[in-house]
Amino acid sequence: MNLKREFTARVFCFLLAVPLLPGLMKAQTTATPTVTAEKDLTPKYSNEFLAIGVGARALGMSLSQVASVRDVTSGYWNPAGLTGIGSDLQVAGMHSEYFAGIAKYDYGAIGKSIDSVSAAAISFIRFGVDDIPNTTELIDAGGNIDYDRITTFSAADYAFILSYGRKGFPFGGSNGTTTSSTNWKNSFSWGANAKIIYRHVGDFAKAWGFGIDIGAQYKWKNWYFGATGKDITSTFNAWSYSLSDRTKEVFALTGNEIPVNSLEVTLPRVVLGVGREFQIKKVSILAEANATLTTDGKRNVLISAKPVSIDPSLGVEVGYNRVIYIRGGIGNIQRVKDFDGSEIFTMQPNIGVGLRIKNLQLDYALSDIGNVSDVLYSNVFSLKFDIYRKAE
Repeated sequence: MNLKREFTARVFCFLLAVPLLPGLMKAQTTATPTVTAEKDLTPKYSNEFLAIGVGARALGMSLSQVASVRDVTSGYWNPAGLTGIGSDLQVAGMHSEYFAGIAKYDYGAIGKSIDSVSAAAISFIRFGVDDIPNTTELIDAGGNIDYDRITTFSAADYAFILSYGRKGFPFGGSNGTTTSSTNWKNSFSWGANAKIIYRHVGDFAKAWGFGIDIGAQYKWKNWYFGATGKDITSTFNAWSYSLSDRTKEVFALTGNEIPVNSLEVTLPRVVLGVGREFQIKKVSILAEANATLTTDGKRNVLISAKPVSIDPSLGVEVGYNRVIYIRGGIGNIQRVKDFDGSEIFTMQPNIGVGLRIKNLQLDYALSDIGNVSDVLYSNVFSLKFDIYRKAE
């Protein structure tokens, strides 16, 4: 192996990761977001790893899931959909890589029906960059370069999500129905998430956070309606830092800020969705449109405004005999400047396929992040498995 080339590659990864520290520090100095006329100071993209999405089915449909999702992945998309779990136990997992394999994204979940009207799930998410070279000790006290002093660290984000979903109006009678309508029990469902967030950058920094999501779904004939409120109470990450004197010296010499303990806030976002299903003999067609409303000021999305920006997406799934599925979607619509200075619209196209064999479902999605370069294509694989209790 070419050691010089490997070292150069690792140093490149380090250069990508280290600037995140002072960048985060600057964004986190204001616990209470404010907006001025000259500049939007509201912190954006906090805990953004939780907006990537889970499941190759969803990613193949450009994240358009909030209305029609009905399996264990509902713990991420819309906890109300957990009531659609038809097996005694459902397990799901996913792995994907981003930026030519530099970043790894993993997801796992397990869900269970509690009774005929309720279900619960536990989900785990990790997004991280591993084996980042730490070159802060590269030069010894005598001013000599010593490659043996290089160590590695990981920068990773974790989320643990506990979810609950239930059929029927939440303030109805004991059977989950209302006195005015007996259809709520089968047509309406609601749910909530409690999530714990842990983020760390090697031994330099770590943060703990807690958040709450709520969701609801309603099915009318072949129509699906859904809504999810993410971080409805806002989610606060408490950051703490532990830097050696040598690291602080390197930060100062390279013009980086010395981080201090701080608070990072994730403001609420709402996702609205509507879907329609068609059945033509053995062919099923599901189309769903979603709109993500963010409350942290202007974002580079299709509808950018203060204080709410709107990011739409559209996904389609075509299935044959409930066995083979083909999916496609469009999302992440942005305005960017072309080389001549003019503004153009870009979008992220996604495609995917799925195969269901008895209790096992295998899904694949190909995503082109921003439609910019071949290195930004991501291959996503996910599995879902249903377990049924043996009849006595």
